Order: sequence, then structure tokens, then C-alpha cells
Amino acid sequence: SWHHHLVQRSLVLFSVGVVLALVLNLLQIQRNVTLFPDEVIATIFSSAWWVPPCCGTAAAVVGLLYPCIDSHLGEPHKFKREWASVMRCIAVFVGINHASAKLDFANNVQLSLTLAALSLGLWWTFDRSRSGLGLGITIAFLATLITQFLVYNGVYQYTSPDFLYIRSWLPCIFFSGGVTVGNIGRQLAMGAPEKPHSD
Repeated sequence: SWHHHLVQRSLVLFSVGVVLALVLNLLQIQRNVTLFPDEVIATIFSSAWWVPPCCGTAAAVVGLLYPCIDSHLGEPHKFKREWASVMRCIAVFVGINHASAKLDFANNVQLSLTLAALSLGLWWTFDRSRSGLGLGITIAFLATLITQFLVYNGVYQYTSPDFLYIRSWLPCIFFSGGVTVGNIGRQLAMGAPEKPHSD
């Protein structure tokens, strides 16, 4: 039953990741922030076919990791544990993404600082755990590295990159994404049967 529940949670998180990827990619492409080479562009919402599955997989891993680390640290996450809060968190995350694509700032540093403040605000409002902050920063760092690697190898490119091939506000988006998915993962884990301990 524990394994069954784990698979269910993974599938839900994977679906959430895919949907978020499509919605957010649509927002970014509308603004022309991301340019995929023509041959990679598939018909699905004009995003590259491999982006949603990658985001889905990442969402599943992150969403399962958060509750795991909570129990490992012996810090059960009790702050704002209800679905209404999780939905608000998702809405704020999409809003932050929308801001990154739509708001015009004098320069990218201002945009990045604004998004960094919004991302920390998201963490403070919906999470407030040390594990959440640490994991969010780790996710932002790793995801940014992977993105730089992909861009460097010509898989896709950002219009007017300003920070080592990418946009400087990307880590903020990854951080808030990590916190958001982590929140969903924790909420799904709430009703989970305890993992059988083999003592």
C-alpha cells in the first residue's frame, strides 16, 4: 500500500510538472524569451517535446524529496498544510513567472532582484522551513547549471541572455518552482501510509 501510494504521488506530481511546464513555456514564448531551433519545435503548445517530460520528472523527484527530507530531519512540516494554501502557492508561482515575461524593467538586475524578493516572499508565505529553503536553493543552483549546459550545447537559446548564456532571473523561477512543487509533495504525503520500517 505504501508503494502504491508512492506511485500515485509520483504520477500526480509528474502531471503537475508537465502542466506547469506547458503553461509557463506558453507565457515565455508569448514574450519571445525562449527561442527553440525550428526543428525542435513540436506542435504541442509550441514548446519543445522534451521540456514537459523533463519538468514532470523533476517535479516528481522534488515533490517526493521534500517530505522525505522533512522526516529525515525529524521536522514534520506543519505550516499551512491545506490544499487552499497549496493552490494559492501555485497561483503565486505562475504570477512570478508571468511577471518575468511581462514586466519591463530598466535592466535585468532590477528584474532579478524583484523576482528574488518575490520568490523569498513565496517561501516565507507558504513554507518557512529550513529544509524548504535549502532544497529550493539547491534546486535553483542545479537547474540553472543544467539550463546553462543545454543552452551552451545549442539545444535552445534565450533571447538577450545576460548571465552566462541564460537570463539572470532563472534561478529565482527555479527556486520558487522548487518550493511550490515541494508544497504539493508535502500535501500529497499528508495522507500517506507510513513507510514500513524494517527494524
